[in-house]
Amino acid sequence: MVECGCKGIVALGSLGEAPTLTREEKVETLKQARRSLSDKAPVIAGIAALSTAEAVWLAKEAHRVGVDGLMVLPPQIYRSDWRETQAHLDAIFQATPLSCMLYNNPIAYGTDITPEQMVELRARHENFHAVKESSGDIRRITSLKHLGSLAIFVGMDDVVVESVAAGATGWIAGLVNAFPEESVRLFKLAQSGPSAELDTLYSWFLPLLRLDTVPKFVQLIKQVQEECGGPGARVRPPRLELAGAEREEVIALTRRSLANCPH
Repeated sequence: MVECGCKGIVALGSLGEAPTLTREEKVETLKQARRSLSDKAPVIAGIAALSTAEAVWLAKEAHRVGVDGLMVLPPQIYRSDWRETQAHLDAIFQATPLSCMLYNNPIAYGTDITPEQMVELRARHENFHAVKESSGDIRRITSLKHLGSLAIFVGMDDVVVESVAAGATGWIAGLVNAFPEESVRLFKLAQSGPSAELDTLYSWFLPLLRLDTVPKFVQLIKQVQEECGGPGARVRPPRLELAGAEREEVIALTRRSLANCPH
């Protein structure tokens, strides 16, 4: 991905398989990412946990093994109110001097952090620099652009072009794991503004990008990866590998996409 133009790697994605890893596996994953990338690109550690103490522990371990930044979530499972959410985020932001990105995904986690609340957090923490906005509401990006000084990243693959047009300056992508060249090209074209080339590439890519926004996105993306010659489709329970018609559909989609990729 880095060789294809990606500017950084996020390890331990919170909606991915990170919650199924042991403490030791999480730390080893970060070590391997840091070791593999060396100084070629920054490594960002996903910090997500049920308890504040566990999240703080992971943030400190990530700092110890040499990551470059943190992607921080509100508490998992429990839908905290703003006072509780703020206290949780305060503790993580204060645990290390690392640059922090807030991950806002109310659809998946049930806790919504508004642009106004993000601005409040920004005033409290000098190391809070960015937000991964995954509400799916483009108006959030517009609000953040005009309210504060945070770097805005889009976190949902199938609204990337619209989000860039609204003011997002980065993209934490899913299908990039299987189609890194096409993802980088799409993002750069989106930054350049409307064009026929952008429309053609986005139209081709959208059926694949929509795989990133459904509950089985991990299994789906890993199956696409395998079809593209990348890592295999193995997953860790409770997820199971795709089977039957579900598997055949994503294989057929991937093969059609590979055969018709615009160049």
